[in-house]
Amino acid sequence: MNLEHIPAQTSVNTRRHDEAETRLQGHWLRLAQAVWILVAVLSFFLFVVSIPMFYAQIRSVCAGDTCNGVQISAEQAHALEAHGISLTGYALYSVSVAIISTLIWFSAGWLIFWRKSNYWIALLVALQLVTQGATNSTSALEHTSSVWQYPATLLDFLNTIILFMVFALFPNGRFVPKWTRWLVLVWVASNVLFYPNSPLTQFSWFPTFSFLLWISFMGMVVVAQIYRYHSVSTPVQRQQTKWVVFAFATIILSQLVLVVPMIFSPVLSQPGSLYTLISANIMIFVLLLGPVSVYIAIVRYRLYDIDVIIRRTLVYGTLTTILALVYFGLIIVLQILFQGLIGRTNDVAIVASTLIIAAIFQPLRHSIQQFIDRRFYRRKYDAAKTLAAFSATLRNEVDLSQLHEHLVATVTETMQPQHVSLWLSPPERTVKQQLVDNSDPLASSWQE
Repeated sequence: MNLEHIPAQTSVNTRRHDEAETRLQGHWLRLAQAVWILVAVLSFFLFVVSIPMFYAQIRSVCAGDTCNGVQISAEQAHALEAHGISLTGYALYSVSVAIISTLIWFSAGWLIFWRKSNYWIALLVALQLVTQGATNSTSALEHTSSVWQYPATLLDFLNTIILFMVFALFPNGRFVPKWTRWLVLVWVASNVLFYPNSPLTQFSWFPTFSFLLWISFMGMVVVAQIYRYHSVSTPVQRQQTKWVVFAFATIILSQLVLVVPMIFSPVLSQPGSLYTLISANIMIFVLLLGPVSVYIAIVRYRLYDIDVIIRRTLVYGTLTTILALVYFGLIIVLQILFQGLIGRTNDVAIVASTLIIAAIFQPLRHSIQQFIDRRFYRRKYDAAKTLAAFSATLRNEVDLSQLHEHLVATVTETMQPQHVSLWLSPPERTVKQQLVDNSDPLASSWQE
C-alpha cells in the first residue's frame, strides 16, 4: 500500500491546534458555564422586569427634551389616531414585537450554549446574543430612577463590550492579527471613560467624536477580518464568516433602502410622519438575521451552502434592480414618444414596457449570472475547465506516477480539501514470480 500526503496536512494540524486552544475542559469549563448561566438568567430577569415599564413609556407621549428613544412624539401620536390606531394598541403591538424578537435572540444564544458550550468563543457569541436580546426592552429601565436602572445600564455596557470582542475574535476565538488584542483593550477603556452621563458626554463635540471613534474601531476590525479571511482562516472558518457577513450586509442594505425614500421625500422624515415608526419596526425583524446567521455559522453551517444563497441573492437582486430601472425608464420614454401620436399614451406605454421586460427577462438573467460567476466565483468557474483538462490528460497520459500527480493536484485545486490521501493497489504478482520469491537463491539464479 502506498499512501501519499500533500502539504494540506499542515492546515489540519493548525485547525486542531486552534480547536485545542479554544476548547474548555474541567474546572474552567464548569466555571465558564456557571458565569454564562448567571449572566443569561440576569438578562432574562431584567427583560421580564422591563416589560411593564417599556409598555408604559410607549403609551406616553414625549414632550420637549424628555424623549428617551422609546416614546413617540406628539405629532406621531396624532398621526396614529388619524389612522384609527390608539396609543394603547400601538403599545401592545410594540411590546409583542419586542417579546418575539427577544425570544428569538435568547433561543439562538441558548441553543449555541447547549450545543457548543465547551468552546469559549461559542460561549462568548451566545452571551452576546442573550444580552443583545435583553436590551430590546431594558433600555426603558435606563431612563428611570428605579433600582433596576444600574443593572440595566451595566447590561448594556457589557453587551457593547462583548459585541466588539465577537467581531474581533470570530470565528476561531484568536486575536488575528495580534494587535487586535490591544484594540479590544482600548475599546473597553474608551467605553469606561465615556460611560453614560459621564461629564465628557456633555460637551457639544462629543457626538461627532463618538461617531468618528466608532467608525475608526469598526474599520480596523473589518481590516483585521479581511486579513484573517484571506491569510489564516480554514475553508470551514471561511464558510462561517460568510454567513455572518451575508447577514450584516443584508441588514446594512435594508437600512439604506429604508433611508433612500427619506432623501427623495423629506416629508417622510417630518415629526408627524409614520414612516420612521414603520421603518423602525421593519428593522426589528431584519435584525433577526443576526442571531439566525450566527447560530447557523457556529452549529449548522455544514447543512447549508452559503455560496448558493449569496449567488442567488446577487443574481436576483441585480436583476430586480435593473428591470425596475428599465421598466420605469421605458414608461417615461414611450410616453414622450407616443405623446401626440395616439390618445391613451399611459396605457400603451405600460403595456409595451411590460412586453419588453418579459422579453428581456431570461437573457438578462443568464447574462447577469454568467458575469457574477466569472467575477465572484472564479474558482468554481475555473474548476470546470480544470476537470476538462484533467479528462484530456487521462486520455493521453500513460505514466502512472504522472497520473498520480495530476489527480492530487486536480482534487486540491477544485475541491480544496484539508487532506488528500491516494491509495495505490500493488500490482498482482504472477504464480511464477511467487514461486521464484519463495525458492532458494540457487533456484532464483537458475530461473534468471
